[in-house]
Amino acid sequence: MELHYIQAGDYFIPDIRLTYTSDKPLGKYGRMRRAYLKEHQPWLYSELALSEQLFPHLWEIQQTCEERLERIMAQLLERYPAPDKATQQMAWVSHMNMLKAQAEETILRELIYEDAV
Repeated sequence: MELHYIQAGDYFIPDIRLTYTSDKPLGKYGRMRRAYLKEHQPWLYSELALSEQLFPHLWEIQQTCEERLERIMAQLLERYPAPDKATQQMAWVSHMNMLKAQAEETILRELIYEDAV
């Protein structure tokens, strides 16, 4: 591998560019996973970034979290039915927020804050 350098003033800086790029934005869970890796697993974050596997990993986590959230919400709604939305709007919103918080707690513990890749 041959490195090329760019001169910036009196310094030569390695010209390092990513070969894998995408316009797909990271969602909430992908950004949370990136922040977790950066803060608590810096060696893994660096390894993934330098091998250009960081963003594919983050997009996979994002997609997995969204699918898992839908599945868990459906299971929770089946187990704990929501009040009638037409007559008890605030109770319905409160109930749905509680179910989503429970589902997200599971997702965060299992997918975002896990140490294995």
